[in-house]
Amino acid sequence: MAPDAEAAKSLNSRPDPFAPLTSQLLPVGDGHEIYVESVGRSDGISAVYLHGGPGSGCQPDHRRLFDPERFHAVFFDQRGAGRSRPKGRREDNTLPHLIADMEIIREQYGIDRWLVVGGSWGATLALAYAQAHPHRVTGIVLRATFLGTRPELEGAFLDALPRFHPDLSDDFLGVLPAEERGKPLDAYWRRILDADPAVHGPAARAWHDTEQILSQHAPGRSRLDLNSLNSTRALPTTPFMEAHYFQNDCFMKPDQLLTEAGKLEAIPGLIVQGRYDLLCPPATSHALNAVWPGSEIRLVEGAGHSLYDPGIRDAVMKAIADLASEIAG
Repeated sequence: MAPDAEAAKSLNSRPDPFAPLTSQLLPVGDGHEIYVESVGRSDGISAVYLHGGPGSGCQPDHRRLFDPERFHAVFFDQRGAGRSRPKGRREDNTLPHLIADMEIIREQYGIDRWLVVGGSWGATLALAYAQAHPHRVTGIVLRATFLGTRPELEGAFLDALPRFHPDLSDDFLGVLPAEERGKPLDAYWRRILDADPAVHGPAARAWHDTEQILSQHAPGRSRLDLNSLNSTRALPTTPFMEAHYFQNDCFMKPDQLLTEAGKLEAIPGLIVQGRYDLLCPPATSHALNAVWPGSEIRLVEGAGHSLYDPGIRDAVMKAIADLASEIAG
């Protein structure tokens, strides 16, 4: 896993400056191996990127959020996600495990302190990690703040969904038997984690597609394709990890991230927030900002939850660059 010997020199001569300097499967215990890669220059500003979900994995485009001439950025697929192995494994897969994995990765790369960047679930993990290891964090950039609480999930699927997408809400509830619609979130998570494909298949597809529509300010469709819920095509992977985490309150105490926000006092932070984010609305970022004096919210008008809604990606890139300059200055 030794860095490229040329990594500290100008990247102009490299065919692809965003190609990984290193990549490996890193054993972290409990039978899990974490896929980890680094990008940029080995002597650059240390940063780590945390993907969402939980369960989605890092994508090649995420590397482009960091200027390769400036940063040494580390990316990893969390336990059971992406290229990590065993894929989809939920045993020994909790928030404390993910925090411990970050420390293993940091030590493996010989990094003392790093800038932590994450969106949605990645924001949850970023905050939890920073509160557990504040002395290891130079700064935090968040997109779409998610505090990992049940009220947030109820706000998205039981309030915003019927309010802004009433037809989609009818579809979402209609997937469940009538007797299970009184507590739809619990019913969905129970069904998604059921061993029977006839039970978990339709539930996982319905959850995934509903969440995807909610995540976009201008989604390409507004209804579930009910005929495809029993398809034989490959199932999406994120609903299973999400159900596991959400059913367990993301393995946190009630309101843990707000209650322990005082631990972030010495850490500067920038919060990128889409004005019309239905999954992680501005009120959540506002609540965090109120108890984290070192933070600043950057609101993006005309955008929702997705990194690829208009203006969000550019705002995240600018926030990363600006915070790095503030830290270095």
